[in-house]
Parts: sequence; structure tokens; C-alpha cells
Amino acid sequence: MKRILCLFSMLLLVTVGCFADSFDFGEASSKFLDSMGLVQIFQGEGWKYLVMVALACFLLFLAIKKQYEPLLLLPIAFGMLLTNLPGANMFHTEMWNDEFLNPASEYYHSYRHVLAEGGLLDVLYIGVKAGVYPCLIFIGVGAMTDFGPLIANPKSFLLGAAAQLGIFITFITAHALGFDSQEAASIGIIGGADGPTSIFLTTKLAPHLLGPIAIAAYSYMALVPVIQPPIMRLLTTKKERMIEMKQLRTVSKTEKIIFPIAITIVVAFILPDAAPLIGCLMLGNLMKESGVVDRLAKTVQNELMNIVVIFLGTTVGATATASTFLDIRTISILCMGIVAFGVASAGGIIFAKIMNLFLKEKINPLIGSAGVSAVPMAARVSQTEGQKANPHNFLLMHAMGPNVAGVIGSAVAAGILLSMLG
Repeated sequence: MKRILCLFSMLLLVTVGCFADSFDFGEASSKFLDSMGLVQIFQGEGWKYLVMVALACFLLFLAIKKQYEPLLLLPIAFGMLLTNLPGANMFHTEMWNDEFLNPASEYYHSYRHVLAEGGLLDVLYIGVKAGVYPCLIFIGVGAMTDFGPLIANPKSFLLGAAAQLGIFITFITAHALGFDSQEAASIGIIGGADGPTSIFLTTKLAPHLLGPIAIAAYSYMALVPVIQPPIMRLLTTKKERMIEMKQLRTVSKTEKIIFPIAITIVVAFILPDAAPLIGCLMLGNLMKESGVVDRLAKTVQNELMNIVVIFLGTTVGATATASTFLDIRTISILCMGIVAFGVASAGGIIFAKIMNLFLKEKINPLIGSAGVSAVPMAARVSQTEGQKANPHNFLLMHAMGPNVAGVIGSAVAAGILLSMLG
């Protein structure tokens, strides 16, 4: 070991001696010290980096130890960690402001400049900014979704639509609190409990809020079993929770094949801005239900989905920089996000109770809370609460109808907001 150290020292001395005329050791040492992240932490508002690193570690703890949506929360948290390492230069917020990407601006730079001058996360973020990653995830979601319960009980569409109430009430509230229309719409979409849709709309309307909105959306999706039960018990009586529902009819393969095609055509004709999300969702579902492209269906469910989730999560986390995240507005977004989610859950339950005033065969109001698009967690919560009130209650398949309707509903709501404000 000593011989190796001596040899290494001799080589170092020879190298320094060879470049002694052109090498300024003092200047190089100073440059090295200035580039150190530790030095930058103690300059100006460097303490914010420490706060964000601590927050990223906390989210990693929730993802790993508590298993709160780990598939997305873990890469989001690690992306937040990477972007807040001072001096790493992996993500540059200034590359994604309006002037940088506006061709009419004198400060305009194209994606080509991002590829040449940006860091690793800047390059990967192009897929978020262009709306590619959320749509690819929707293909995978569609391939894993069974629309059978929704087709068997079309009334579920109404419950899925009612749950979108949280989006529009939060949009109005955020606007009243001083957020502009685009920001308010991006905050409101959290109520849909649909992470890819929240990311898709926010990148189009308010990309500077992407970090807190994505973290809020996925955090509250993970907390469905905690947030929803108190709301469900508050808005329903035990008698209502005990309502048993008849078994759904069997849906034919032909119906399952026609459904994604018909929904794509209808939504695209009425609301073209929702076509990217709805089209990709229904493409994935058609792959699954047609039975003729099993290889493609398995690929989008597994390999493609996993790859895109890594890229999406890491780059979304990278937008949560110290300069943009540590702000009173971020706290406001997190608070309004949970209100949006609560109102959405309540909207579905209340509308189910209103429907019961006109229906001969009563529906259990608990399935209305599944109208948010947190699939399948919200449906499972409805099942759990129903069985607590009545052990003979089997609501899972009934709740899946509003649940998958909520996926469609949140995408349609995003399309409405985008067409009005984009």
C-alpha cells in the first residue's frame, strides 16, 4: 500500500512539474472551492437548499417507509433532491420561463438550445413541457382499466361528473385569493385526484407551479384512505351506508371494444383540447379489450409505463427548486389542494343522494366518493366503508364505475379549462 501511495505521489509531482509554467495552483484551488456545493450553501439564501434537501428526504421517507404512492413519489422526491444540490446544474428554471420559449421574444431560445446548454433534467423535462409523458402514462392507464362496470351502469357517468365539482369550486376560490386564471385552473385540477392530468394542464397553463401541484396531487392520491372516510361518514347515515346493490350485468366484448372508440370520437368532436388525454386513455384500453395486440398491451402496461414514470417523476420533482417552492403561495396551493379533493369526494356523495330521490332501486351513496379518479384506491375505500356498515355489502365493482368515470371526467375538465384559458 505504501509503495502505491509513493508511486501516486511521484506521478502527481511529475504532472504538476510538467505544467508548472501554465498551471496556477492557487487559482485552480480557488475555482474548485467556489464550485463546491458546501460553499454555495453559506452564500446568500443558501439555507433554502438545505430546507429543500430535507423536504426531499422526508418525501423519500414517506415513499419508502410509509409506501405513499411510491412509484411516483420516490422519483419525484429524488428529482427534488437532485435539482436542489447547489452547483450540480441539472435543471435550470430560467430555461423554461415564458420569454425563453416565446418565439416573439428577444430572449427566445428553442429546445435545441436546451439540448445543447441544459442539464440532464432539462433535457428530460422536454417530454413534460411538450405534454408527451402524461399522454404516454394515460395509454398505460387505459390498458390497465376495465370500463365494464361503467358500461354496465351508465349512471356512474353522472357520479364521475359530480365529483369534478371540486375542480371548479377550487378554481373559483383560488382566483378569488389572488391567483390568476391559469394558476387557479392548475390548482383546481388537483381536485380530480389525477396526477398525469394535473401535470398535463399545469405545464400548459402555469408551469412555474408544476412542482407544488404535482406533489400535492400525488400526495393526496396516496392519502385517499385517510381523507375520504371522515367525509363519507359525515355526509351519509348508517342506513344509507347499509344499502345493498344488485350485481351488475355482464358486459359483452363487443361493447367493450366499441366503448373506447365511441368515447374518443364524441369527446374529440365536442372538446378537442381533451383529445390527447382521452385519445391515449382509450387507445390503451382498446389494445387491452380488442385482444389482437397482446404484446403491445403488455408493453404499455409494464415496460413503457415504468420508463415514462421514471422520467416524469424525476423531472416533475426537478421543478420544485428552492427559489420557486419556498413561498407562501406553495402553502396556499397545498391547502387548497386538499380542499379541492375533499369537495370532489363530497360532490359525488351528495349527488348520489340526490339521485336516490328519483330512483326506484337505490344506490349506496358511498360509491359517489369514488368519482375522483384515484383508481382503484377510491373504489376500495367505498368497499371498506360499506362493509363496516353492512358485512354483506359488496360495493367494489359498483364503485369502479364512478371511479373510471372520474378518470374520463378529470380529463374532460382539463380540456374545458385549457380551451377557455389556454
